[in-house]
Amino acid sequence: MQLKRIAQANLPTPWGVFTMIGFEELATGKDHVALVMGDITQDKPILTRVHSECLTGDALFSLRCDCGFQLEAALKHIAENKTGILIYHRQEGRNIGLLNKIRAYALQDQGLDTVEANHKLGFAADERDFTLCADMLALLGVKSIKLLTNNPKKIHVLEEAGINIAERIPLEVGENPNNEHYLQTKMQKMGHILHLHPVDK
Repeated sequence: MQLKRIAQANLPTPWGVFTMIGFEELATGKDHVALVMGDITQDKPILTRVHSECLTGDALFSLRCDCGFQLEAALKHIAENKTGILIYHRQEGRNIGLLNKIRAYALQDQGLDTVEANHKLGFAADERDFTLCADMLALLGVKSIKLLTNNPKKIHVLEEAGINIAERIPLEVGENPNNEHYLQTKMQKMGHILHLHPVDK
């Protein structure tokens, strides 16, 4: 187990009241949170979103990615379902950090895609460790989930870590002219399951 559960409190949101639970990585002291709604102790798969931190998309309304759109859509899904978990996985920029993410953006402005930009900076295309999310689910007592994702890597890593993925639920939102190439790269180079449509320029 790489984490310990530290604290919890109510978090009112536009989609309803969640319980926010904070976790700390034992090795680094880095923190992550889970937003929980309803009774997740039920003996059935729990609707879950593993959402990676994206300051630019989640808080600053960036159109370069689909992250903020996915965050809002996931919270709405959970609220409509009245039960679920959103894991907020604090590994910014696919775990290269905010400043390197800005450097990667600059390289993308010069014509590189997101994978090429990460490689140019000396990183893998995706540096995230999703086993931390499996540990959070285990600490919440959840072993089986319905996962809101387009990313097969999340499914594979969580299953390898002992989480049963009973169903994959697509989360395709936020496509716009500014992130068209970004989404194409996710689909073509990173294997994300997407059904993209031409967008107006």
